Parts: sequence; C-alpha cells; structure tokens
Amino acid sequence: MTSQNTQRYQPYNQNQYRQTDGQWDSSTPTTPPNPPIVPARGIKRFTTNEVTRPYADSSPWMAPPELPQQMDNNTQLECNSRLRTQNNMNVSQTGENFRNNDHDVNVNCVSPLRSSKSPWFHGKISRDDAENLLQPKTDGLFLIRESTNFPGDYTLCVCFQNKVEHYRVKRQACEITIDDEEFFTNLEDLIDHYKNDADGLCTKLVKPLTNDIISNDDLCIIPEKELEICEPIGKGEFCEVKLGLWKKNRVAVKVLKDSSEAEAILMKSLHHENLVNLLGIVRKKDQIYLVTEFMSKGSLVDYLRSRGRQHVTKKDQINFAYDTSSGMEYLEQMHVVHRDLAARNVLIAENGRAKVSDFGLARKEKNATSESAKLPIKWTAPEALKQNKFSSKSDMWSFGILLWEIYSFGRVPYPRIPLADVVKHVEKGYKMEAPEGCPSEVYEIMRQAWDLDPNKRPYFREVKSKLYQLMTKQQPDN
Repeated sequence: MTSQNTQRYQPYNQNQYRQTDGQWDSSTPTTPPNPPIVPARGIKRFTTNEVTRPYADSSPWMAPPELPQQMDNNTQLECNSRLRTQNNMNVSQTGENFRNNDHDVNVNCVSPLRSSKSPWFHGKISRDDAENLLQPKTDGLFLIRESTNFPGDYTLCVCFQNKVEHYRVKRQACEITIDDEEFFTNLEDLIDHYKNDADGLCTKLVKPLTNDIISNDDLCIIPEKELEICEPIGKGEFCEVKLGLWKKNRVAVKVLKDSSEAEAILMKSLHHENLVNLLGIVRKKDQIYLVTEFMSKGSLVDYLRSRGRQHVTKKDQINFAYDTSSGMEYLEQMHVVHRDLAARNVLIAENGRAKVSDFGLARKEKNATSESAKLPIKWTAPEALKQNKFSSKSDMWSFGILLWEIYSFGRVPYPRIPLADVVKHVEKGYKMEAPEGCPSEVYEIMRQAWDLDPNKRPYFREVKSKLYQLMTKQQPDN
C-alpha cells in the first residue's frame, strides 16, 4: 500500500459497461504432489519437515477439488483435518468415505488438542511469526502452532543454538507422531515425552512460550494496551497503515476507515507462506485495527522503483513473480477472488519473499460482486468492469499487469494512454508492449493473461509451473 495517485481507483458504475451475456467456469485446482519424507528417529533435524525454498506445491492433505464446492467452511475444515498423512489416500467423490489402502481412518477420532487455551498453543501463525515470537532464543523454549503447509497437522517450534527448528506433528489414525516411531494420543503427552527426553529432537523441551492472545468470536483479539502505535508507513484508498510494536516485535497496523471485520474474518481463513499473515485485531469504538506481520522491505512497487535496474536482478524479478503466483494459486484453490492485485499490494519480507496483501476488496468467488466499490481501472479485467463478473480469471488479468510492473521496474501501466481511454483501447484488443529486457516467455504469460475471453486465460497453477521452470533455469549471477 503506497500513497499513489488516488485517481487509480474510480467509483464503479454498474451500468456503465454492463452486458448481460457471457459466463465462464470457475477454476478447478489440481492434485499436488506427495509431501517430503519425515527424517528417521534419532537424526538431528537441522532441516524442517515443512516446505521451504526451493518451492514446492501446496499441501496434498486438502480435500479433493470436487468436495469443497459441496460444503460450507466448517464442514470443509472438519474434513480436511481428518485426512491423514498416509500414502495413496483415496477419497470418494461424494466425500462419504475417507479410506487408506492399508487401513481405514477413524473419522470419529478426538482432536489431539485438548483445549485451544493450552498456554503453549499459538493457533494459526506462520513460520516467520513463530520465530519472531520465540525470544530470547534460549535452548528448549518452544511453542506449538497449526501447520500452514499441512492443514490438520501441527508444528512444534523449538529454540536451539539461537535458531528455531520446526517439526511437523502428523496425525496417523487416532494418534500423533513426529518420527513415525513414538505415538501419542494428544499434544500434552507428546510435550511431556520430549520434556523428559530429546529422543531425536535438537534438544529437550524446557519452557513453553505462553500465548496471551484472547480468542473472541473466532478472531484473535489483541488488547489495545498491548499494542504500541508508531509512525505511519503507508496509506491506501481505504485505510492507513502504521508501524506498531506488539510483544517487543514490529508489526503492521492497518487502521480501517470503518468498523467492518469482513477483511479480518476472510484473512483468518487464509494461511500460506506467500500471503501476509493476520496476527489479530484490536477493536475500538468506531475503528478496527488489523495487526499483521511486518514486511520490512515495503511494497513491491516501491521496492522496484527505489532500487531500479542496478539493484533488482533478473533472479529477483522471477522470484517476485513466482512468489505472487504461488499465493494467488492458493487463493484460486480456496475460491477467493482478490480483486485488487497489483504491485502496490504485494509486500516484500526481510528475506526477499513476496507476499500478497490487502484483502479489503477480496471476496469468496460466489460473492465477488462489485458492491459499488471503487475499482483500479488499469488493473481490472474488462468483464469485471463491463459485466460485474469477478473470478480467478479476472485476477489473472491483474496478475498480467503486475508482471508488466515487475519487468518495467514499477512503471504505471498504459503509460501513454489517458485513464478515461484505457477501457476503449483494451476492448479493441490493445495489449501493452513488452518492457525492455523482459524475457519472451514472461511476456507470453502477460499476453495470455490479457485475453478478452476469460476462458482462454491460464490458471494460476499453470502460470506458477511455467515460472518455476524459468526460475530454475535462471543463472545465479543474473
């Protein structure tokens, strides 16, 4: 979010471009590959059991593509938590049985988490958030969080030698395990075991990091007195963003201009390494503060403009594109439409990872109407402007514009066309030329993303695969 020309967003007139015909299918996610193999017991785990770079596809333990369309969110979450980490899991198309080739999974198992108020349990926080919270990193300090890469599983985060090791806690049948040798009925028993004996971990568990967040209405409510508000760091069309301090860690505080919690509720349901993570909210009388992880290198558009060709390498560019496509692929699988994808709404972490942010206009795909919102004309697909139709394919159009921003080092799209004339040119089939130095393969992705027929645009999973191939071919010194 940056303080750019507010003319970018224009009041949406539903009848201005409306047409009544034309439909397209929503995206259909593919089945990801198998997860990494868990190390044998007794081996010191310097590498994590969760997916890190080089990148891998999303978790294979999600419900099949057909199933989420038939269920509400609560049912889907329940079913996801029952799929266990066994090979060759077969799920019927009707979702009536969850069967393993070796044995049946008992869907009536009790959750291994006895209480969400367990002091060491921190819920749905990201890997980076866990590492930020574990301070000081004394040997044996630990917490447990929900796994971001394997929904339904957990992750044990342990400090050792000033680092944090992350161990995946898998569920098999009605038990949980880290090493496939020691099995426990609940997390309390697992913690007690590893307090007495490291048994293959980097160290014994010594002290839990307690969680002081209050859970209320299924949102994490942060007491206002715990949050220190510092200087402004950004301003958008619908909010102001300030730097904050919470538990001695820097956070971003998004000050909403109204008291709606819709954005927070949606963000709480989304967990991916390439999406900015919601830590909690602060409720005030007439305002809501969204507290998110702090992205120290700011927005992608500012990063590109301030560093330019001298400092932003081709490798950086393809990594930014891949990271964004990975986050958008996840939204595509979750049937969420962002509706405001642009370089200004992608943030860069300290480690250089790009994450999609700003979900103020995001909606579930079935509810993704304009609601008389102001829309960024130069980034919005023509069918969204003309027919009020938003989908992952309209997000793909915006992604094509974002790619153009990356390879033009942050230039404003359609640089020689007045804003009022952009729609007319696009309707006639105009496509921007490739930025200087842009690889032909990347420009071809842009052109496909800007097809006037949404059905002919690629899925994010397809674009992610192409970008990964380009990323692996990229020379390290470029």
